[in-house]
Amino acid sequence: MARRSIEADGVRWIVEPSGRTTQYLKDEFGLVFRHGTGDAAVRRIIRYSPLGVRSRELSFDRLTDAQLHDLFARSQPAWTSPDLEYDR
Repeated sequence: MARRSIEADGVRWIVEPSGRTTQYLKDEFGLVFRHGTGDAAVRRIIRYSPLGVRSRELSFDRLTDAQLHDLFARSQPAWTSPDLEYDR
């Protein structure tokens, strides 16, 4: 699966598609932002609706760094999301 990274709030975050599908199969995708490893990892998630292409991988590849930063700013912590099993 494709991965990218951004720096936000002075921290390097790995960004990748969540892999979870919803009833909005091709209209909405999840992105997971993660930094750290193992039990110390911090994760955030956001769903976004791509414009144009409806392929998860292609739409992720076409996101600019500025768009990823904007999505990060609007993301929510893992413990608030069923996509990440309300992980704390």
